[in-house]
Amino acid sequence: MSDPLSRLLAEKGVLLADGATGTNLFDMGLQSGEAPEMWLESHPERITALHQAFVDNGADIILTCSFGANRHRLKLHEAADRTHELNLKAARIARAVADAAGRPVIVAGSVGPTGEIFAPLGNLSHEDAVETFREQIAGLKEGGADVAWIETMSAAEEVRAAAEAAVACDMPYVFTGSFDSAGRTMMGIHPKDFHKSVEGLAEKPLAIGANCGVGASDMLATGLELGTGDSGAAVVLKANCGIPRFVDGKTVYSGTPEQMADYTRLAIDVGARIIGGCCGTSPHHLGAMRHAIDTHNRRSRPTVEEITETVGPLVNKPASDNVASGETMGRSRRNRRG
Repeated sequence: MSDPLSRLLAEKGVLLADGATGTNLFDMGLQSGEAPEMWLESHPERITALHQAFVDNGADIILTCSFGANRHRLKLHEAADRTHELNLKAARIARAVADAAGRPVIVAGSVGPTGEIFAPLGNLSHEDAVETFREQIAGLKEGGADVAWIETMSAAEEVRAAAEAAVACDMPYVFTGSFDSAGRTMMGIHPKDFHKSVEGLAEKPLAIGANCGVGASDMLATGLELGTGDSGAAVVLKANCGIPRFVDGKTVYSGTPEQMADYTRLAIDVGARIIGGCCGTSPHHLGAMRHAIDTHNRRSRPTVEEITETVGPLVNKPASDNVASGETMGRSRRNRRG
């Protein structure tokens, strides 16, 4: 247990991860088409303020503003050659907030998908993907990140490339997928098989789980089916704050603090040890989730019926209720986290 995340898990049992980055930054003035990573330079005080709000509401883990800070995503903003620099800034901003918290707070270096398709369907080679992620993770490590947080993944090849890059950088890592397509990832991975993405690597993940997707009930159903193999990894669940709807020109998520607290209690019952929120989850929601963690005693694992009675109906059937298929159903989460 040489890494800070494992030590804090051993100490506290269940950890609270932070909420959304993108949707909260939109509320702070980010414009459609604008990269949150560019705010690391133009509005670093707003990034700091968001991290601080999460910490003030009890977050044990804060994710850096670096989800799209890889060369393939940054080239869309003519910043591919600044990958290391921007990731360094992202980690340093989060590190400063964590170090001033007066208690242990983990800085997780957010690593999202490249947005590219692997060969032979696309042009991305395994070697290019590993180097892309290595470049990003090296910047996050230099800036003070404690762990590489590989998230919103849908392809096993991309998970493995990012994990290989983390190992090459001597960084512990976590990986999560978005199971938003009939209970599977967009590329068809069943939750029970997701852990196989990194089979055979020299270093095992600290945690495996799910983020984003289509709401808290579906996230909990995914948690019931999620496999970690023999990795010994903790389970991560980081659900969207309800279902989005378009109101007066803005995307609004349906989840209330009370619903997110219910989700948190059920996530503990499912067996998750790291619980947070993704799209739409504000610091206010996170405060209710903190209270739920601090006051809840784990019960028996819930059924899907018990989940839907408490949190609301599923959008998708659980993956095991759907016939395996190569079709990609549902929405992609490859472009932006939370």
